[in-house]
Amino acid sequence: MSRKAPPGVAGLILAPGASAGREQPSLVAIDSALRAVGVRVERIDFPYHLAGRRAPDRAPVLIATVVDAAAALATELGVPGTRIALGGRSMGGRMCSMAVAEGLPAAALVLISYPLHPPGKPDRPRTEHLGSLGVPCLFVSGTRDAFGTPPELEAATRAIPGKVTHVWIEGGDHGLRGKDEQVTGAVQSWLSGL
Repeated sequence: MSRKAPPGVAGLILAPGASAGREQPSLVAIDSALRAVGVRVERIDFPYHLAGRRAPDRAPVLIATVVDAAAALATELGVPGTRIALGGRSMGGRMCSMAVAEGLPAAALVLISYPLHPPGKPDRPRTEHLGSLGVPCLFVSGTRDAFGTPPELEAATRAIPGKVTHVWIEGGDHGLRGKDEQVTGAVQSWLSGL
């Protein structure tokens, strides 16, 4: 059964986690599913990955990469930035959320395995910008994610003024390996409802 493209979302920028690139399997799966319903997806790489380095660039460089990719996709599609959704896995999604918190226009945020804090370090939350997110936010996370438990993530996201939706992947860890179909279904269904 085919679905119509979401009327408010023309495109989606997808950014990878820290140890991966644009070919990360979950990003490829989301790309395929959304293209089938008419949403243009642009999977991006960060400069450090393109240069063959293992250590991620500093946040300003990563955020600038997201901003540039969003602007390029909006221009390509001939739409305002408010019709481009942003997101990705782990660090990539976090950088997209930070770009929006800094003022980048967006239709929505799609945050898969959001890294709420380093594993085993809940005293080091990565939440300072959440109160500046005024767009709809989807959080897709495993129930066994060491970067943030369901109660921790639900408590932290209460600071977000935009509409927040949580989808929990039962038994999933931070990598959500073998869960691409569930993740893709959640993203596609949520975007279709915007």
